[in-house]
Amino acid sequence: MERPATTDFPIHQLIKQRWSPHAFDPRPVEEATLRSVFEAARWAMSSYNEQPWTYIYARRQDAEAFARILGCLVAPNQRWAKEAPVLAISAVKHNFEKAGKPNRVALHDLGAASAFLTIQAEALGLRVHQMAGIEIEKCRTELNIPQGWDAAAGIALGYPGSPDKLPEDLKARETAPRRRRPQREFVFKGKWGAPA
Repeated sequence: MERPATTDFPIHQLIKQRWSPHAFDPRPVEEATLRSVFEAARWAMSSYNEQPWTYIYARRQDAEAFARILGCLVAPNQRWAKEAPVLAISAVKHNFEKAGKPNRVALHDLGAASAFLTIQAEALGLRVHQMAGIEIEKCRTELNIPQGWDAAAGIALGYPGSPDKLPEDLKARETAPRRRRPQREFVFKGKWGAPA
């Protein structure tokens, strides 16, 4: 299912077609394809080149690891994410490696890496749905996340599926018109509130 964004200005086609589905096709994602997706994350920009991100993933074929990651999602996300062929948890390191001081942009850098991952996935015909709804402490214990790192988000990844297989409430969300705030609400020129 395609749902291209209706944009006010031209943007790259991969960005225009990107959206976060709940429906995934059950077909497996090849390991080599996943390697390309994570390679894109590797090359994202980061403060002092710290790369303060880690991804812990499982393909559905690895039932035990997949169940462990699925169990780290909150129940409403488990309901649909259990059908994705790949699940992952992103984690972030909050302190700089060398100085040990807080890295106030660590989450920003993880977000950049996840955005690169998402666009690479789009280029390969995959879709990504990132989730804030995770059990952070459960991630730590179940996935062995060390001190100094925190689970940040869940990720479902796979080939697009049919919304017809979703529960009615999710099907409605899947097929609803896409909306975004207009630029005038978040792009200012020179100072806060000044129209661009």
